[in-house]
Amino acid sequence: MKLKQIFLIVMISSASAFGSVALYNRLSDKHEVAVGEANGKLPANYAGFIDGKIAGVPADPIDFTKAANAAVPAVVHIKTKVPARKISNLSRSNGDDADEFFRRFFGQDFSPSIIPEQRASGSGVLISDDGYIVTNNHVISAEGGGIADEITVTLHDRKTYKAKVIGRDPNSDIAVLKIDGSNLPYLIYGNSNNIQLGQWVLAIGYPLTLETTVTAGIISATGRSIGINSRQVKRGDTPIESFIQTDAAVNQGNSGGALINTSGELIGINSAILAPTGTYAGYSFAIPVNIIKKIVNDIIEFGDVQRGYLGVNYFTTDDLSEDQVKSLGIPTNVEGVYVSGVAPDGGAAAAGIKKGDIITRVNGANVVSGIQMSAQIASFRPGDKVPVTYMRNGKESTVTITLKKKTDVVTSNAAARLGGDLSNLSKDKASAYGLEGGVVVNKVSDGSLLKNARVQPGFIIFSIVNSDGDEEEVNSVDDLNKVLQGLTGTIRIRGVYPDHDQAITYPINLEQ
Repeated sequence: MKLKQIFLIVMISSASAFGSVALYNRLSDKHEVAVGEANGKLPANYAGFIDGKIAGVPADPIDFTKAANAAVPAVVHIKTKVPARKISNLSRSNGDDADEFFRRFFGQDFSPSIIPEQRASGSGVLISDDGYIVTNNHVISAEGGGIADEITVTLHDRKTYKAKVIGRDPNSDIAVLKIDGSNLPYLIYGNSNNIQLGQWVLAIGYPLTLETTVTAGIISATGRSIGINSRQVKRGDTPIESFIQTDAAVNQGNSGGALINTSGELIGINSAILAPTGTYAGYSFAIPVNIIKKIVNDIIEFGDVQRGYLGVNYFTTDDLSEDQVKSLGIPTNVEGVYVSGVAPDGGAAAAGIKKGDIITRVNGANVVSGIQMSAQIASFRPGDKVPVTYMRNGKESTVTITLKKKTDVVTSNAAARLGGDLSNLSKDKASAYGLEGGVVVNKVSDGSLLKNARVQPGFIIFSIVNSDGDEEEVNSVDDLNKVLQGLTGTIRIRGVYPDHDQAITYPINLEQ
């Protein structure tokens, strides 16, 4: 083959190869999808980044030292003590247990037992230069729900003070203490409504047996409810939980300590951990400062919490079975708080809320449980106006509800739900009937649940049996309200008529 022919073949092959590559690149440019690449234009969710650029580094420089140095002097170590005390082992008996008889006869049950001295410790946060401190209620509580006999506070500079309890709120797990001092360091409130997922935070406290400890993490969730505050509330009261969840390491002793942002502002009080072993396992929970501010101000100004109430009975859609959801006509795609009753003189009734409505948002925040709804209301006082969104017959509406005091509406809830005029049984009559107390049905409304059950005026309610068969004693209208709170299905009310000795039970379907 001649050299000219060989050269021609090489040129043609090279041209074909280059052409193929160029054609492939042109076609692939039209069909290739750039996954995870900016290509000169950022997605809308990156709009908050400075200059719209991602350089592979944090959007803002992070410096924890200034915030930590500002906050550490204002976080205190709280130690409590309950002295040892004697108790008697005397126990109740029905008289039909031989072993019990001999134990009592020979004095075994009358020997005193000693509950040893109790000591505990936690953390707190100075919030004023004259010595007001916010901490958790469980930090200063004694066994059985009382207050520790002795509370001491040690500052970061190791100065120690005796503290007195100004007030506490078990529903939110908040307590306010006071020490005598002046020109003390304290933390400035931030705004927990402005916190964002992924934001850096610092947890400061006195964990385990350590001195002041600072840990860092990010906000991993907001509005969390973990059911922990229900352990210390009274029957019928609603625990308030809307925790900030972080992965900053928190252990026993951190309770009551500060959660701060990188500006050194207080955004929460560390309160709980979820830990199978009892020590930190990845997540901690703090009470948002916006809830704290209102509760602390109420306690200092009034001595207790001025809590507003909507004036509704409720249960959550998640608590219902499929059959109950169907029978009540609740849309399966709607999450919220089902209104099972409305106090006629409450704020909800005045705003047009009715039984069967599903409350979905309070003050602009989604609510899917009673605890979440209470957490939103917790930052308001009686007389405040709160926007509430609800669903009715598939239509969404928003109304403004003026909150009222609990005493203004609580006595009407049971009457509104059952349908009658109710009052407390007097102590004299209760004693004459051999009762601890009770609720008198003075009048039965037409078309009401009491009327349908054929309850007659004069009936004295002394207990309620729920759909699971559990019986709750009722000694007052307030008790009746608390027992009925959240009940659904068919219950039984038990009581007597003044001229009859025999107890009577009436079944009542609360879904009618």
